[in-house]
Amino acid sequence: MRAAPRLRALQRHLGSSEGRGMEPTSSPLTTHVLDTASGLPAQGLCLCLSRFEDHGRQWTELRKSYTDSDGRCPGLLPPGPMKAGTYKLSFDTEGYWKKRGQESFYPYVEVVFTITDETHRFHVPLLLSPWSYTTYRGS
Repeated sequence: MRAAPRLRALQRHLGSSEGRGMEPTSSPLTTHVLDTASGLPAQGLCLCLSRFEDHGRQWTELRKSYTDSDGRCPGLLPPGPMKAGTYKLSFDTEGYWKKRGQESFYPYVEVVFTITDETHRFHVPLLLSPWSYTTYRGS
């Protein structure tokens, strides 16, 4: 049965701390995208990190990047503390699924979150399928 190998691969990626880029000098913000339909990392998914600027009442794009072969996006922000505020990670899920010849329901996923303690590290995982997604504050 094919589901068992996919489930094991997904469990390995969720449970493994290897290669997470969580060393002290790494970015204070990380993300990890897993394609739950295949049980593999979502490689090559385009994403943008933005911060909400109150003075202009608009989003300012800080970084545009792509997930690596492990579904991670290292170096979203330079090492050091994050500036307190409201941030958004926008994932181009439509582009990801189209490259795989797959129709999908959500053209993009936006995860908006607030940073109040600049000294903490933040991990925003995304579990993705063509018809659903789940996110949470990781560790």
